[in-house]
Amino acid sequence: MVIFPHSALSFLSLPTVCCVTRDGWENKTSPQPSTPVLCQIMCSLTKITLTSLEGSSSQVFNAKTAKVISHHQVEINPEFPQGGEDPKEIMQSVYECMERTCEKLCQLNIDISNIKAVGVTNQRETTLVWDKETGEPLYNAVVWLDLRTQSTVERLINKTPGRNKNHLKHKTGLPISTYFSAVKLRWLLDNVDEVRQAVLSGRAMFGTVDSWIIWCLTGGRNGGVHCTDVSNASRTMLFNIHTMDWDPELCRYFDVPMEILPKVRSSSEIYGWMVSSDNQSSLFKSTSLAGVPISGCLGDQSAALVGQMCFKEGQAKNTYGTGCFLLRNTGTKAVMSDHGLLTTVAYKLGKDKPACYALEGSVAIAGAVVRWLKDNMGIVQSSSEIEKLAAAAGTSYGCYFVPAFSGLYAPYWEPSLTQLNHLAFAALEAVCFQTREILDAMNQDSGIPLTQLQVDGGMTSNRLLMQLQADILCMPVVRPTMSETTALGAAMAAGAAEGVDVWSLNPGHLPQVTSEKYEPQINSDESEFRFARWKKAVQKAMNWETTEPCCNSNGMQLLISYLEKKTKTKTYD
Repeated sequence: MVIFPHSALSFLSLPTVCCVTRDGWENKTSPQPSTPVLCQIMCSLTKITLTSLEGSSSQVFNAKTAKVISHHQVEINPEFPQGGEDPKEIMQSVYECMERTCEKLCQLNIDISNIKAVGVTNQRETTLVWDKETGEPLYNAVVWLDLRTQSTVERLINKTPGRNKNHLKHKTGLPISTYFSAVKLRWLLDNVDEVRQAVLSGRAMFGTVDSWIIWCLTGGRNGGVHCTDVSNASRTMLFNIHTMDWDPELCRYFDVPMEILPKVRSSSEIYGWMVSSDNQSSLFKSTSLAGVPISGCLGDQSAALVGQMCFKEGQAKNTYGTGCFLLRNTGTKAVMSDHGLLTTVAYKLGKDKPACYALEGSVAIAGAVVRWLKDNMGIVQSSSEIEKLAAAAGTSYGCYFVPAFSGLYAPYWEPSLTQLNHLAFAALEAVCFQTREILDAMNQDSGIPLTQLQVDGGMTSNRLLMQLQADILCMPVVRPTMSETTALGAAMAAGAAEGVDVWSLNPGHLPQVTSEKYEPQINSDESEFRFARWKKAVQKAMNWETTEPCCNSNGMQLLISYLEKKTKTKTYD
């Protein structure tokens, strides 16, 4: 059986702030974030992926033990996808998070002067433009999944030789897509008069979320530092991942003036120091961390790679959120994919350190599948119930769940579903099968098979999912018991910066983070059989024609009636 969810769920991530302390306090009852965010502060500014709500999060880590001492999160309600994020609301949430986190430290009798550095991590491609004279944003942030830029992409591809979307891949590692920042910036220049006029008059600054946050925290219009790091820059399509700088040819291709771009820095160095106020009356003021250096900056997925301590070539991590992001460290060599993966800069941990690269693949629908089962089907009342329901089945019983991505045909239903728990099991398997497909592509591109997958993200609390992943990959899956690996990565980069030096990234000095290891419990033949059946289901999904007659209406009504009876749901979308 092949199941197609009717619509894919989209999601964003907001900033998080992380702080690093030198000494060994630990708050064993510190709250853990329940939803993802666009940026975080070590104090670390880090991102956690959100499913429906967004916000900023600040976390304070112990530099000796890598444990969270204090945490605070503020949710933001975005106008998504057509409207984006209010940059001032993002900053207000960041300031509030830092202040509230410091208040919590004081309640624990911890002197906030022990915070030695601030690190930032953020969702990478979201694009902002602001006025450097007034400090005011010129438009809402254009978020990574915003599709208003589709016509811009088509126009750009039309001017490439052979209409090749990979025309710039040799320099950027990326295809021309709505996903990346240069396309969003071009759209702003073409469609927002305030942006265009500010560029012409020399008042405009461009940046991803990290640039906006660092600029504001270091003074804004009064001397704020306009910079980004290599991991964020590599997602703009304006950055040459080989020369490690903005590329004049790429900027001409997108017709973007280079003077509005931030300075590209390493992921671990002192960019500037926190100030007590940016004199922007509309923003929440933060004074508690004035004088603390901001010394770490990483895009969210790179921060998770660092937080998982995947510093060796060949190591990989997969983050399970609304979607999945799988990154594999390829060392100092930028490996170009022949199988549809992205080549990206993973990190550069010091001004004089070499840049390390990664192959990246993503699954658009992972946790969103569980949410679809909850919100659209009414099969479970909470996401946590899916594990129990699926475990009761123990098998998908021939049910294969193919999530519908943008561009697939309308839902097709076969009215032979036998048990809802089989559907739940199949939904979890679908996440694992898609991860397997990306991992197979990475193994082919790198030529070196992965032997162990490190995982993080909200879905990893589902033990059945982790066991299924190990079974389908035929390799161990390792999940750290400390879930905040993205924030930890930003904290590590900040603490290791020259001039801060409270966190060593030498292999022998890395903190020992406890973890759970899931070993495969089925033989490879069984795993390959199930994977082959999944691929067959995907092919059937792709070849289905909307112009041909669907299953008869009686069959469709039978399935809907069955589901309504089982879930006691009166309506169905």
